[in-house]
Amino acid sequence: MPVSPDPATTDRPDTAERILDCAQERLQRRGYNAVSYGDLAEELDLTTAAIHYHFPSKGDLVQTLVRRYRRTSAQTRNRLREKNDTLRERLTQYVDLFSGIMDGGGLCLCGVLAADEDTLPDEVRREVRGFFDDQEEWLTEIIAADTTGGGNLQGCDSARAVARLFLAAVEGAMLTTPNRDPATYTETLHTLVDSIVT
Repeated sequence: MPVSPDPATTDRPDTAERILDCAQERLQRRGYNAVSYGDLAEELDLTTAAIHYHFPSKGDLVQTLVRRYRRTSAQTRNRLREKNDTLRERLTQYVDLFSGIMDGGGLCLCGVLAADEDTLPDEVRREVRGFFDDQEEWLTEIIAADTTGGGNLQGCDSARAVARLFLAAVEGAMLTTPNRDPATYTETLHTLVDSIVT
């Protein structure tokens, strides 16, 4: 059923972005099932009808959010690739991106959502899977493009196998690092980078 907009809160062009920003911050700290439209409305001083006007369902909201997250991630990876010449620099900076998320008190949005995969709407599940596919493809490309003899890891017989293991470590270590300490996380993952590029 269509929801009538709340004129006091929907005539600003940034309302949808404010909703997405707030939802992202909360989801990265609490997970999919712990965030409601009521929470967002209270935080943003909106009505739930105003949120439904922009995003008719929670699935619509989170699908849009993950699409935005994927776009931003792709842009960041492209800049990282252009700015850094060596595989070591690229992998190290990649780790630092995720460490920065932890430094802000959150976790990777798609990592958090993947933990709730069984309860996600299909459209959100597909976007989350797409995020991980994007990461794996990018890591595979930069590892395969390395000409210094790096990109190897015992037990991995291809650049894709190294990429898959590296991504699993990057995402998994966010959950297993004691106290979710960014410095410990970074040290752990930089050690893995050393193993890949030596």
